[in-house]
Amino acid sequence: MRFLTKGTFLTIAALFSAGVISFGSGVPAAVHYIDHDKVAAVMAKGGSIVSDPGLVVLAQRRKAGQVEYHERTNHVFIIVEGEATLVVGGTMVNAQQTAADQKRADSVEGGVTYHLSKGDVITIPAKTSHWFKELSTPTIAYYAVNIESD
Repeated sequence: MRFLTKGTFLTIAALFSAGVISFGSGVPAAVHYIDHDKVAAVMAKGGSIVSDPGLVVLAQRRKAGQVEYHERTNHVFIIVEGEATLVVGGTMVNAQQTAADQKRADSVEGGVTYHLSKGDVITIPAKTSHWFKELSTPTIAYYAVNIESD
């Protein structure tokens, strides 16, 4: 029995030192509950639903726009309304630094084109340009789950 206790202790110690077990340093940093009425109200105009260190959940409603590139932000887009052509990757044309970890441009050369519509999900890793090039509907509405990487 003493061997089992010592072995269990050593296993737990190894997991702690390897960072496998984490207390309070992960994403999300806290429990968040946002009821459907508030989510619907935010989606109607666009804005933040959750804001946590390393994690932001947004309700977006937008038109076509500029190419975006983020050094540290990984995206998960969940489309809930509308249709759009999204270009991912490629080379940004005349990119401008707009924030410490962000660039924008008016267009991109190359990349992969996706037609997004209600129910689609797309992930975009950090350091990947992405562009809502055109919309088939007046706007596209989606949830953006943004996770910051180091």
